[in-house]
Amino acid sequence: MTTLPVMELTSVSKSFGSIAALRDVTVSVYAGKVLCLLGDNGAGKSTLIKIMSGVYSPSSGAVRVDGKQVAFASPRNAQELGIATVHQDVGLFPLMSVVRNFFVGREPLTGWGPFKRIDMRRAEQIALSEARSMGLTRVANPHQLVGSMSGGEQQALAIGRALFFGARLLILDEPTSALGVNEAAVVLRLVQQLRAKGIAIVFITHNAHHALTVGDEFIVLIRGSIAAQFNRGEKKREEVLDLMAGGKQLHSLEMELEDH
Repeated sequence: MTTLPVMELTSVSKSFGSIAALRDVTVSVYAGKVLCLLGDNGAGKSTLIKIMSGVYSPSSGAVRVDGKQVAFASPRNAQELGIATVHQDVGLFPLMSVVRNFFVGREPLTGWGPFKRIDMRRAEQIALSEARSMGLTRVANPHQLVGSMSGGEQQALAIGRALFFGARLLILDEPTSALGVNEAAVVLRLVQQLRAKGIAIVFITHNAHHALTVGDEFIVLIRGSIAAQFNRGEKKREEVLDLMAGGKQLHSLEMELEDH
């Protein structure tokens, strides 16, 4: 029995006026797999994930979820089908508490009719439980300010929030780019744990080392087109770097990789 992809893009192109941002891109994302999208700035990664998450509609081609063609009217449509994006800046509010950031307007309620109110005790219990399930052992107080958490911890909290609200396909947009070595390692381990739980993951990065650490499948984008598509173990690090650079600037990319 063939397993359907959670999401599949077939021959998708996207143009803005006379500028072609994506050209004939076909991508499949499966449950329990990490698909790494690699490419330098301007390669088309952002446009592709915005189509996946419902921000943009493709100019041509088809988007399918669980084998059924869809046309997202907005990111909310994508979220309703279990597709969530966690951006590099994670979208949290530093001066708000963990529990407030976790729900952001979707708090559990108690009471009925005009007497409904936030069930803060339940909200606190859920936020703490989900934080711990993401490995956030330092979060002992649900009213701790998010700004006191490290970058890696904030990434983990944002991912935990997405999963709690039904995400089964996570789009992680440069999740390690602003993190130090130790914090990046925390996020990479979390990605591996989520893969083991059957979550489909799209991991966008320009860091080949991080991609090769967690990825199962790889797509290299150059100027809006797929330059290479391969599985884990089929290419060496140097080949991946060369592809990402389009055969140029290999030395500078290797130096960047060593810095991480």
